[in-house]
Amino acid sequence: MGITKKIACLFMLIALASCYRVERDCKDFRTGTFEFSYMLDGKEVKSTFVRNDSINIDYIGEHIDTASVTWVSDCEFIMRKLHPTSMIEKKAVQVKILMTDEDSYTFEYAIVGDEKNKKRGTAVRIE
Repeated sequence: MGITKKIACLFMLIALASCYRVERDCKDFRTGTFEFSYMLDGKEVKSTFVRNDSINIDYIGEHIDTASVTWVSDCEFIMRKLHPTSMIEKKAVQVKILMTDEDSYTFEYAIVGDEKNKKRGTAVRIE
């Protein structure tokens, strides 16, 4: 392949890469009411949560959990349950927003320091 074709291919790759950018307007999702579905013991569970800048209240059926929220950056925060009932609940959870769109965001989460057990989900704004 000649030098001209190599340069043309390089410019095409740069152009394609610049067209695909993941949107991350994380500040838009610091507060609000959201829904999130996940699997637990083989069953789908739907959670509704309300988050302001420093508190997250999670409603799962009749069960309510409250956690403090500490923002590490615009797209990452740490949650700690305010009233843990077990050793596992005492561990903080790190949440990182990976991608946003108009009314939802995709995130990954895990217990702080547990890099190999990260899970992903999508939260949808309902209010």
